[in-house]
Amino acid sequence: MVVIEGIARRDRLVVLAGLVVAAALAWLYLIDMALDMGGGGMAAGGGAMTRMQAWSVLDGLLMWVMWAVMMVAMMVPSAAPMILIFARVERGQRRGRPYTPTTLFALGYVLVWAAFSVAATAMQWGLQNAALLSPMMVATSTVLGGALFLAAGVYQWTPLKHACLKHCRSPMAFIMGHWRPGAWGAFRMGVGHGAFCLGCCAFVMGLLFVGGVMNLAWVAAITVFVVAEKLAPRGEWVARIGGIAMVAAGIYLLAAP
Repeated sequence: MVVIEGIARRDRLVVLAGLVVAAALAWLYLIDMALDMGGGGMAAGGGAMTRMQAWSVLDGLLMWVMWAVMMVAMMVPSAAPMILIFARVERGQRRGRPYTPTTLFALGYVLVWAAFSVAATAMQWGLQNAALLSPMMVATSTVLGGALFLAAGVYQWTPLKHACLKHCRSPMAFIMGHWRPGAWGAFRMGVGHGAFCLGCCAFVMGLLFVGGVMNLAWVAAITVFVVAEKLAPRGEWVARIGGIAMVAAGIYLLAAP
């Protein structure tokens, strides 16, 4: 029994280390890009952000990469408990190392946010063409900023938001209710959890355009909020109170001269 517990603990440490490394590399990428843009550089993704002109296909691809990496940086911390519990359950089911199924679960989760990144890139392109974004991807219109805050704040109180948040806050219940055997099953479960997570957080991600996509303090603040509503005790009230604050911010911006 002691040997089994020791192996299980080692497996959890390996999985946790992998998640920490993935999130850390993503944050390092964002920090490097922000520093490069601050110095007038043209790093991956920076070219499309620092010049207001039509994008090439390469610009669009690089922007999608930037968004996808940002989603890994922001969402992996809040998904870590779910992934760790999946690894523990998977090990118990197979009596073997859970690395491959857990990796596929995580890849399914990330795939959902990579798909969201396509929509975010398209939204950025449209707003830029409408001259509603600065080169640093900050909304230049208080109406746009206010509308994004209002949309995010109202959504925080909707039944869909709280149904998705409930799944995100209950890892074991999700795994038991959506269990699928095998590698393909692990991937499908990751996609399913990613879908609930997307339903929980997509509107909040729209606020990146208000504070600035390359404003790392703002990115970090949204990340902390997402982690708090998913993992903190009474996180559902963190979500509701945050929604009230967002609505207030939206009204303030819309009322501003």
